Amino acid sequence: MADQTFRHELAQQLRVDSVRSSAAAGSGHPTSSMSAADLMAVLLDGYLRLDFTDPGNPHNDHLVFSKGHASPLYYSLLKAAGAIDDEELLSFREFGSRLEGHPTPRIPPTDVATGSLGQGLPVAVGLALAGARLDRLPYRVWALCGDSEMAEGSVWEAFQHAAWYGLDNLTVLVDVNRLGQTGETMLGWDMDGYAARARAFGWHAVVVDGHDLAAVDEAFAEAVATTGRPTAVLARTEKGHGVRAVADQPGRHGKPLDDPEGAVRELGGERNLGVRVAAPENTGTPHRFPVGEATPPRWEVGEEVATRLAYGEALTALGAARGDVVALDGEVSNSTHSELFARAHPDRYFEMFIAEQQMIAAAVGMQARNWVPFASTFGAFLSRAYDFVRMAAVSRADLRLCGSHAGVSIGEDGPSQMALEDMAALRAVHGSAVLHPSDANQAARLVEAMADRPGISYLRTLRGKTPVRTPPDEEVSIGGSRVVRATDHDDLTIVACGITVDEAERAADVLEAEGVLAKVIDCYSVKPIDTVTLAAAASESRAVITVEDHWPEGGLGEAVLSALAGVADRPPVRVLGVRDMPVSGSPAELTHAAGIDADAVVAAARHLLRNPSPTVVG
Repeated sequence: MADQTFRHELAQQLRVDSVRSSAAAGSGHPTSSMSAADLMAVLLDGYLRLDFTDPGNPHNDHLVFSKGHASPLYYSLLKAAGAIDDEELLSFREFGSRLEGHPTPRIPPTDVATGSLGQGLPVAVGLALAGARLDRLPYRVWALCGDSEMAEGSVWEAFQHAAWYGLDNLTVLVDVNRLGQTGETMLGWDMDGYAARARAFGWHAVVVDGHDLAAVDEAFAEAVATTGRPTAVLARTEKGHGVRAVADQPGRHGKPLDDPEGAVRELGGERNLGVRVAAPENTGTPHRFPVGEATPPRWEVGEEVATRLAYGEALTALGAARGDVVALDGEVSNSTHSELFARAHPDRYFEMFIAEQQMIAAAVGMQARNWVPFASTFGAFLSRAYDFVRMAAVSRADLRLCGSHAGVSIGEDGPSQMALEDMAALRAVHGSAVLHPSDANQAARLVEAMADRPGISYLRTLRGKTPVRTPPDEEVSIGGSRVVRATDHDDLTIVACGITVDEAERAADVLEAEGVLAKVIDCYSVKPIDTVTLAAAASESRAVITVEDHWPEGGLGEAVLSALAGVADRPPVRVLGVRDMPVSGSPAELTHAAGIDADAVVAAARHLLRNPSPTVVG
């Protein structure tokens, strides 16, 4: 039988250390930590199976603090488990400390960064999927959620997917302390309301007094014994529990206590209890999928192939060669062509339906277990999940994203389906790569390169077919570019990517007939960009034109301007991009109306060469 006296003392220690660390920092969320201390005491002393001396052990359980602002509690837990000492605990929020304001993987065994509410539980779904379907090991995933974040739609995407996949290795602990940052939460202490919602989504739900240690113990035991579906332990708690000055008091969120010394005395003083956390059972090994001979796809020059199809074929071949590659899609796999991977490797394909936030979160969870996820949907719809991509960068996650149906060239579907912001958004992500191949061979080689690249990589693919210009054996690399045509006496440089490479080459043909020679650069790697090739071309040209199927803000043109910023005597640069809101129409009509077709490039070239200017022309 568990020693409830020890657990009570441990919970009090977690509260005391949450108060102390926040006081030392002069900031933090001690009251949000104090409410969940009893839950964590029971978890640490009885249910968590985690070797803190070997955080990379594949058999370890996983604990995700979805309510990442309760980091004082998390770090206090690490101290009790012996992962950090008291000196490091009191370095909370200091510059250079591993104990940041919200947890990140800088401090093991933290799998992912949390703090943007509504993300931890969706990532936990990814970890649980990895355990059940990929690693095929019996580790359990525990997620601590706050009641405020239950208003986030992404939480309910997670609830829905966890139940649909039958993830009985996942338990969410909802800390229902009633108070958010500015007042009472949507449901307050309506525990029946929370339970009804969880059960409606197919979860087993247990309502418990979150400060009754024996009841919490029973609830956790019930969660572990439940099969076929995930469990939600809905714990009614009190924010700031244990200290009268702050207990259940509004206006105390995100603030250290006014009298931390008095609070520590009221909580029974400092303690130095240690917990021998149960080690996982190191039985079995992570599952490995068989691999075989794989021939990467290749196309001959002159064929016409959509780059989205090349993505699907390249990913399928990669999956045959590498058993660690997995694919996720947002229920558009017959458009992105990830369906080819799904048919060939069904055990490594995950349908995430129309839930882009959960798709990215699941990929983040899977990569934390060393799988290599590729996630695809329409490029326009990745904007729904942008905060998850941003937080993935904070997690130092390795993700490969594919956004199809780029730009106005998709045609009649209209602007709701057109990705026109995606390059700007993904370029802004720390450490990202943004790739926009113009033909199938480029796309296939870039898929291979993305698999081994750390960080977040984004491949932008096209709906329509484009002619293959890149020979199948030509080198294509992240950070590279391709000179489509050039002479020793070029008057002009045209820089394009994706669909506009065709337009740039047609424009160069027209200009050549008029006696104007144009170098055409296929800038398939927008970030990192091939600065050396661009700078050399600019220094040898009287003018530069960039043309892209994207808004001018943040796209290819601005990437080129950044690359040329240090070029002495830089020639004038004209940026051609989509400037007016598009409508439905044929691809040819839309690219012409947007001013990004061959006619627009020719007109811009004539104007620039007749009216040279050192300034950038919009």
